[in-house]
Amino acid sequence: MALTNKPTSQHEQPFVGHLVELRDRLLRIVGCVLILFLLLSPFANSLYATLAKPLISSLPHGSTMIATQVAAPFLTPFKFTFMFAVFVAIPFILYQLWAFIAPGLYVTERRIALPLLVSSTVLFYVGVSFAYFVVFPLVFGFLMNTAPTGVAVMTDISAYLDFVLTLFFAFGAAFEVPVATVLLIWSGVTTVESLVAKRSYIIVGAFVIGMIFTPPDVLSQILLAVPICLLFEVGLLAAKWLLKTNPAVEAEVVDDQRNGP
Repeated sequence: MALTNKPTSQHEQPFVGHLVELRDRLLRIVGCVLILFLLLSPFANSLYATLAKPLISSLPHGSTMIATQVAAPFLTPFKFTFMFAVFVAIPFILYQLWAFIAPGLYVTERRIALPLLVSSTVLFYVGVSFAYFVVFPLVFGFLMNTAPTGVAVMTDISAYLDFVLTLFFAFGAAFEVPVATVLLIWSGVTTVESLVAKRSYIIVGAFVIGMIFTPPDVLSQILLAVPICLLFEVGLLAAKWLLKTNPAVEAEVVDDQRNGP
């Protein structure tokens, strides 16, 4: 990208200094996650019960979740508690990464990167919440009702955790589409007009992603593909607004496209 502004930091650090700073920030991230994990550990079983609520409420009368491994009743809730600690610590993790790279960014980049960082965090949380409160009840209700007569539905707690973590990641990542769209246009990789012309391919790609990362039922695929398509449109609108309100950014994008990679 063509850069016309001076970096915000006037003093360059030696390479070793960057490594030391990176180590310190990684240690802060690890420390934050461990502290949250220790604070949440006494509530591990309650947290897992909350996670399993969408499935339990959809199970047939008399059915329960099961543990097929000896240590699963103890280890599975703590595994989820650790993942939940990482989930809660995401704003702090992203702040540490931002504080590490921000001094080397140019003024124009800082002006755009910080809002993108905040919005990506919010969108990830929204995507995970959408999966838990909207997708899970619909998908589990559908799957339980399709069980053949005479089949007792009893899901293993470890398998359920792996399943929902995959969906959380899929929906959290899918809700980052607006940020990815803006970054692609801002970096000069593509243009708004080019993405609009390829809209039909993107819609097909959204349904392919839904087919890969969701259970093999049409409902869950649609519940992932439709938000991707809508968020893609939001990303286009955000990119248009960004280029319209920041002429310097638009000039950089045009210069990048002329000069090539």
